[in-house]
Amino acid sequence: MDDRPPTRRPPYATTRVWPPPQHEPPSSAGTPWNRPSAAEGEPAEGRPAPGEDALPPSARWYGTPAPPPPRRIPRWLARTLVAAAVLVVGGGLVAGLVSFVVDRVRAATAPPATVTDTLAGVRYQLPPEWRAGKVAPVTAFTSVAVRDGDAIVMSGPGDPVRASELRRKAEELGEVYARLLLHGDKVTVVDDRSLTVNGRAAHTRSLRAEYEDVVNRPSYLRVMVIEGERSGTVMLGMAQPDEPRLRADVNRIMDGVR
Repeated sequence: MDDRPPTRRPPYATTRVWPPPQHEPPSSAGTPWNRPSAAEGEPAEGRPAPGEDALPPSARWYGTPAPPPPRRIPRWLARTLVAAAVLVVGGGLVAGLVSFVVDRVRAATAPPATVTDTLAGVRYQLPPEWRAGKVAPVTAFTSVAVRDGDAIVMSGPGDPVRASELRRKAEELGEVYARLLLHGDKVTVVDDRSLTVNGRAAHTRSLRAEYEDVVNRPSYLRVMVIEGERSGTVMLGMAQPDEPRLRADVNRIMDGVR
């Protein structure tokens, strides 16, 4: 009979676990689980090498698991998406082009804008690029039309005036508005004549102002007085600079008064 006391071995689960503990539990010398390796730096038999402690046992046998490759879109689906994107972009371009063309056609076929001044008793059409204003910048005028700040036409009721007095009245108003609006160093009369406006006698007087400075360009001003027993009508047109196109627009509006 063996009289030596029985040696109690530690349970297997206390040492062969994964991941292994950071510090091995103390145990009695001579146990097979704490037996030093034969050479310094070599891992003990049955124990993972340094750097492998963080890996599960399957990784040490089969290698570190790699992430699955990204899923690729099938070619037929990619071609469908590209075709749909092309159709959407192309449809947007076509819609924009159609809208632009329609707007241009509408602008070309739309009737010209018309200003109706009931207080002055006149109505006149506006050329392209002209628009009707709300409030005239000069007192006593009740309607106004402008073109990009370069030209303006205004109308308003005036004092009763007979046909024989039209020229004198036009001369007076021409001098008044030349002093108020032109401030020219040299003012020249470029037109002075009688005419008929929608069956009513009228007289018009046009002035051109020139300036000695290099900032202000020549200006054009036209006054027209229309007869009326109860109330006459006064129209004033102005363009700066005095360019042929702007002058023609002002004259077209005032000559076409109804």
